[in-house]
Amino acid sequence: MTALSQGGACGTHGVGTENDGSPYGEQPGEKIRTKMMKEEWKDELLTGMAAGNEVRFFAAYTRELVEEARQIHGTSPIATAALGRTLTAGAMMGAMCKNDSDVLTLQFAGDGPMKGLTVTANAAAEVKGLVREPGVILPANAVGHLNVGGAMGHGVLRVIKDIGLKDPYVGQTELVSGEIAEDLTYYFAASEQIPTSVGLGVLLNKENYVEHAGGFIIQLLPFAKEQTIRWLEEVLAGVHSVTEYFADGYSIEDLVHVLLGADAVIERRMEPKYKCDCSRSRVEKALISLGRKELESMILDGEPVKLHCDFCNKDYEFSVDELKALVK
Repeated sequence: MTALSQGGACGTHGVGTENDGSPYGEQPGEKIRTKMMKEEWKDELLTGMAAGNEVRFFAAYTRELVEEARQIHGTSPIATAALGRTLTAGAMMGAMCKNDSDVLTLQFAGDGPMKGLTVTANAAAEVKGLVREPGVILPANAVGHLNVGGAMGHGVLRVIKDIGLKDPYVGQTELVSGEIAEDLTYYFAASEQIPTSVGLGVLLNKENYVEHAGGFIIQLLPFAKEQTIRWLEEVLAGVHSVTEYFADGYSIEDLVHVLLGADAVIERRMEPKYKCDCSRSRVEKALISLGRKELESMILDGEPVKLHCDFCNKDYEFSVDELKALVK
């Protein structure tokens, strides 16, 4: 199915198949809008069903989340687009988790100058992430867009699901383009055998702050009719940029109805957040796990120990006396 990845001011899009019209609600590309002032926009994640329960969807508006990540990591425009797309996808895929304790990790590893990135999400759509080379800068690609694929290069996508079993589930696929959405679309088809369309976008303003960010994941259920498949492919073929809708004043709920018709049913609303779960107590436990011998070696050095969280850039310092308390 079609995938979209978009960063900067313009987007890229895939191609769908032709269709003789939409049997569900609005025609492809028809816009229904609830005009909103920009200051009213809040991050929101929607899940639900459409097309007579033959299609399920996840859709998210994530401007605040992605801007917070940009500020934490000081990312370049390319890295902001790559991380923002993956954080948005991670929030939606986290919302797919069945148990509150489930944890999902997306790992992109490539041979390009960005080298890769990691995003972790939970069932509450709380995400955190990091880019291996957050300052990467490249010229625009051949069509004038942020060159996320060039920054990522060739490589692999790993999806790790920790659902409380002895070993986590690990699915791995090769990167199709490095543009994130296409790679996730391929992952769902190849690793989970679910026909899926992923659309992701990050729009930056002239100061390189995040103006808009969001995306969708749309999946066909196993009993979807051929007519539904053709209709959905035509709808998606007409969508060129996710953030174009936001820039025109359409909310995430509007986007759902643009894509899936007025009859699309929103079943759940969530607030996606950038949230790192590190804490001093967790860092203490990590130090204790090193073992008594290693802690005693640190104490003999006579210097405070500093530990850094790469997900939120927070530092933790432990004095020699605090280290001594950990070995008692």
